[in-house]
Amino acid sequence: MALQASEEETIENLKTWWDESGKRLVLIAIAVLAAYTSWLLLQNSRIATLEVASDLYEEVLRNAVLEPGTVPDEGQSLRIIELSAQLKEEHNASIYAQFASLFSAQQLVRNGDLDGAENALQWVLDNQKDGLFSTRDEGLVLTASLRLGRVILAKGEAERALTLVNGVDPKTFESGFAELRGDIYVVMDRFIDAREAYIAAQQSGSVSDALRMKLDDLSNES
Repeated sequence: MALQASEEETIENLKTWWDESGKRLVLIAIAVLAAYTSWLLLQNSRIATLEVASDLYEEVLRNAVLEPGTVPDEGQSLRIIELSAQLKEEHNASIYAQFASLFSAQQLVRNGDLDGAENALQWVLDNQKDGLFSTRDEGLVLTASLRLGRVILAKGEAERALTLVNGVDPKTFESGFAELRGDIYVVMDRFIDAREAYIAAQQSGSVSDALRMKLDDLSNES
């Protein structure tokens, strides 16, 4: 009888615990499971989206990266620009859209559309994000900035190009930015400043023949 009474007391305690806490714990468990399931679905969706963006970018590369000495033909050039626009519209948070925009800008320059090239490069700079599926790429930012400076200079806007260049910390791209600064100074007829910039580019590691020729041309200006 004592054993039966003890068992009945235990059962009553369990019923009381269930009424007070058990149902709440089950609801919490259900909520956690639902949240995890939603997160998992979201990640799977993002991965699937990233795979689509990757496929589009691979097509960009197939059209843009050709045999040495070969440039995309008119059809390939237009396709690169179209794919870049699609990536920016449908996958603008992906790194693929940013790299594709670089290739698009390159084709736009070749096609003589400097305004379009400027917009493509500025888009790269304006759409840097940090996150699981998109990260800020310092090399990409510096490359886009350097090319943007060249495009602006090609448009005849030397002062604006110089402002851009002077506002960038070039880091490992010092030689490229120094050479561009020299090009800007030449356009502005500031030949002494140009020579100093070209020498800085050489001291930063550039050994290009083009840079040496620019320095030689400046010697003739003296």
